[in-house]
This record gives sequence, structure tokens and C-alpha cells, in this order.
Amino acid sequence: MAAKGRYWFAVWLAFLLGVLVWVNTRQTSALVAAVDLVEVRTERSAAEAEKAVLLRRIREGGSRAILIPRAESLGLRLPADTEIVILQVPAPEMR
Repeated sequence: MAAKGRYWFAVWLAFLLGVLVWVNTRQTSALVAAVDLVEVRTERSAAEAEKAVLLRRIREGGSRAILIPRAESLGLRLPADTEIVILQVPAPEMR
């Protein structure tokens, strides 16, 4: 028994609706992924800004203007020129 025209129409209509639902689902997931990507990029830029601030604070904390007053408050002093000893690494022996 051969399928009539209305059955073929129903099959094609179901196929078309299935494809349209699939495309709609794919587009929706792409939009969700795009929103997530924007959020991640925003978080990354905020983390990079915080990193820059922390690196600046580290550089400032290691400067002589900060370290010398802190050392003096702990009872330490700067060595005189005659007290400084420069240590050198011996050269490797040639064989």
C-alpha cells in the first residue's frame, strides 16, 4: 500500500518542525554561551586589575623608602661601607 500525499506532507512537516526546534535550541545555547563569555571576560579584567594593584604594592613595599624606616623601627641599621662584603661565586673549573 503506497503512502498518500497527505502522509508525505505530514512526514515533511514533522521533519521541518524538528529541524526548526533543533536550530532554535542551538541558537539559544549559543546566546547563553555568549553571555557567559562576557561574564568571564569581565571577571578576568577585574582579576588583571587586582593583579596590577598587588604588583604595584609589592614594588612599593620593597623600595628603600619603605624598608629603611621599618628596619630602623625594629632596631636595625644600614651597614657602613667598610662592613659590606661582596661574595663572589667561584668560576667553574675547566677540565
